[in-house]
Amino acid sequence: MTAPPLPSVSPSIRYPQKTVLRAERAMRCAPFRLQLYKTMVWQSVPLLAIVNLAGVQNQYTCKVLSEFAVENELLWLIRVGVLRREVDGQGLTDSFRVTPLGRQIIDQWQQGLASELAAPSLSDRFYNALSRWLGITL
Repeated sequence: MTAPPLPSVSPSIRYPQKTVLRAERAMRCAPFRLQLYKTMVWQSVPLLAIVNLAGVQNQYTCKVLSEFAVENELLWLIRVGVLRREVDGQGLTDSFRVTPLGRQIIDQWQQGLASELAAPSLSDRFYNALSRWLGITL
């Protein structure tokens, strides 16, 4: 079963190239598969659907990840600007969705007919780790 096409991104939202490159790098360095990001375009994904064996079964991760590890990665992607926490009438939930920036990046990957994320380079991993360690977005 193929996924429906992604909804279009508003062309009026323009991000600086540095922002887009940083976000792409963070998404590639995260331990998540493209399927997770594509699902987050259409619906919010609860944390428990990503952790442990559920993450592998849902094709969101390549390996089993603890709740702590998944939450840390998701929080970094929020800080970079590609994800947001879902809210309901009670406030924040444990579910996540992509932001317009994240949607734009996923759309670009889909136009390139990517079936999976490109592996991050050594420099991608270095700059992503440095950004996280320093607490800044390089």
